[in-house]
Amino acid sequence: MKIGWVLNLSEAVRGYAEVREMALRVEADGLDSIWIPDHLLYRSSPGETRGIWEAWTFLSSLAEATTRVELGPLVACTQFRNPAILAKMAITLDEVSQGRLTLGVGAGWNEPEFQAFGLPSDHLVGRFEEALRIIKPLLQEGSVDFQGTYYQARECEIKPRGRRLGGPPLLIAGWGPRMLRLVARYADSWNTAYTQPSFEEPYERLLAACAEEGRDPSTLKMTHEILLDFPDLRDTPIPSNILNILRGSTEEIAKALLQYEQRSIEHIMVQCTPSNAVSLSRFLAAVKMYRSLPRS
Repeated sequence: MKIGWVLNLSEAVRGYAEVREMALRVEADGLDSIWIPDHLLYRSSPGETRGIWEAWTFLSSLAEATTRVELGPLVACTQFRNPAILAKMAITLDEVSQGRLTLGVGAGWNEPEFQAFGLPSDHLVGRFEEALRIIKPLLQEGSVDFQGTYYQARECEIKPRGRRLGGPPLLIAGWGPRMLRLVARYADSWNTAYTQPSFEEPYERLLAACAEEGRDPSTLKMTHEILLDFPDLRDTPIPSNILNILRGSTEEIAKALLQYEQRSIEHIMVQCTPSNAVSLSRFLAAVKMYRSLPRS
């Protein structure tokens, strides 16, 4: 099972130099991937705004700073950028990173950031489906001719094609019925996150969606994001929408990672709270122990 680190770009992180230092440590200590959330701001109530750095600028810089780890947004909101331009950005970044990008995408959910930046927030899944009908063929074939209700890309081509002729793989995050059908139809890999009470329940619904779409589920990679909490390191509460939280000693965390592996999850993405050098050290120690555990 591959293990990735989710870099928190909120204003609690001082800047790119700190992010770069953690990314280089993640790579040097043998993790498989680095993921960056794609948000514009967080606002729980008026006047209480928590900021975040722009994801693609940091991803591009990390593509140059690192040499081995896979990279990707977890996940890019297709509403934030024109989908044809997003596909071109992905192919370009895949070239810069020498074929290490996974394009993670989602429909978006955080209403305040749509309002603050003047972005429409209606019909999010319908807009997302149209975005996929543009992005997928542009990644795979380099061209598309599409006219929809929300987007158009007429006689659109992406040249040059970049390092991988099939383009970077497409990861889709989502667990509602319509989103799971889109996963079965378009995704190379699927991601579910710690806002779900478990991995198993949405996975069963995904299998049903694959059956409806005629998709062999074995051709779809299963990935999962978890929140790893170190209560003694943080002084702020965890949001109430987070349901599936991992806590414990180094040994307990290592055994939990093994359990995810035994569920046939192929790639686990771990976001620590707080996201800092101390929590990273603890997590790396757990990963080292996990990799040494016996397999039956």
